[in-house]
Amino acid sequence: MQLSIPDTTVLVRREAARLCRHLGWAPLHEVALPNGRRADILALRPDGGFVCVEVKSGPVDFLTDSKWPEYREFSDALFFAVHADFPLALLPLDVGVIVTADDEAALLREAPAHPLAPARRRALLHRFAWLSACRLENMLDPLDAFALSCE
Repeated sequence: MQLSIPDTTVLVRREAARLCRHLGWAPLHEVALPNGRRADILALRPDGGFVCVEVKSGPVDFLTDSKWPEYREFSDALFFAVHADFPLALLPLDVGVIVTADDEAALLREAPAHPLAPARRRALLHRFAWLSACRLENMLDPLDAFALSCE
């Protein structure tokens, strides 16, 4: 059975985030970046580096997206996460590739490193920590009338 585009996106995102956790990375979904873009997954690695994972539901999603190079400005490594039936030849060679299928994900190609400047890393780490804590608190106390907006 063919999955819908939204179902494929949810599946790929979930399995890519699970792979991040298995690799020891801390994934955070839907992170607004200072350049106005929104990272599908921004993961913090144990070494303090950031990985951006751009989820693609299919070839059309990739071919109509011209904004993905802008995620490099806010990560040390950029990956695409796609379903196993995605034509991998479409993806550029200068990004990492995560492939998902059957409730699993695999790191097919490591992303080339492009280290962040120290000031940008510090600002991004602060944003990541604040957003994580805010989302956790809102989950723990969803009825708080004074809850902070997490964006």
